[in-house]
Amino acid sequence: MKKYLGLLLGCFLLAGCGMTDFSGSRTGNEGQFLMDYKVFNTTDSQVLKLEKGDQIYGKIEKKSGKLSVMIRKEGEDPIFESKDMPTGSFRLEIEEGGEYRITVKGKRARGSLSFTKE
Repeated sequence: MKKYLGLLLGCFLLAGCGMTDFSGSRTGNEGQFLMDYKVFNTTDSQVLKLEKGDQIYGKIEKKSGKLSVMIRKEGEDPIFESKDMPTGSFRLEIEEGGEYRITVKGKRARGSLSFTKE
């Protein structure tokens, strides 16, 4: 009986040792995508509705880990892609209106990001 109880307890302890996918806050709508995270080990995305001449202002604060970013109009090739984003900011001018998906993927990432329509 003690053997089974020990085995059961061990299983519960191991189940609790898994890596967390996300710990932080996220806000997204048609004009912005904001995340602040202590743990980011997954993929997330947000669609922004943009018109010709709009700009996407991106700002990344990378404290640790790896963060990849891809921005593309639905069904088309990316207009921006980085496999390991550094801390910094950038602007992209939109040449054709439509829905643009911003996809971010974290691997042991910690920091924040913001993409806003301007």
